[in-house]
Amino acid sequence: MTRHQFFYIFIIDGIGAMVLSGGINFAIAYAMYTNQDTERHPIRLFQLPNTLAGDAAVTIIVQCIITWLIELVLVNRDLAKGAVAPVGFLQPPEWRPARWFLFLDRKTETARPGSAAHWLGFMASQVLRALLVAVPSFALLWPISVGVLTAFGTRSGGDWVYDKTWVPQVFKLILGGLLSLLTTPPFALFWLARAGWALRTNEVLVTPRQVVQ
Repeated sequence: MTRHQFFYIFIIDGIGAMVLSGGINFAIAYAMYTNQDTERHPIRLFQLPNTLAGDAAVTIIVQCIITWLIELVLVNRDLAKGAVAPVGFLQPPEWRPARWFLFLDRKTETARPGSAAHWLGFMASQVLRALLVAVPSFALLWPISVGVLTAFGTRSGGDWVYDKTWVPQVFKLILGGLLSLLTTPPFALFWLARAGWALRTNEVLVTPRQVVQ
């Protein structure tokens, strides 16, 4: 791995993505919770409508999908522009499920390229993989999030309640930033390595115009 690739994966797509994602999540939480009428709809850990545990679950799933799709576009754009080189030192796996996940054993698609069916198949293949990443992310971060939130809430009626500021906002900032730090560099490395494997076999990169699985 070159210094530029390291900087691209772990600084731009690591630290940079963490700061950006944390800031976006903070802004979303500020808009969601700051003006809530907490007398009518208290902000609780588990109970609807304002549930921080539920917010954490949705954030993890949605952010994994959005991050995957953004990295798909940005990394392939940077590869096409020559802003970053493919990673060539990683060997493709032999395990069939891993090869499927990494688009190494793709089947010929019957839908016409550019058609609605083709685009739907392409998006479904991407979202499915993002959801598979969301599963371990959820298993790791959601229980920790709930445990930490219990330390900053007030116990009430079998649940925990929170003021409209600043626990929800800071919580979303930390969760969004940490999730981005954990997922964005591997996603970037995935597409760079995928490009390197494609060059070895004279394939083209995985884009919406390609065959999908």
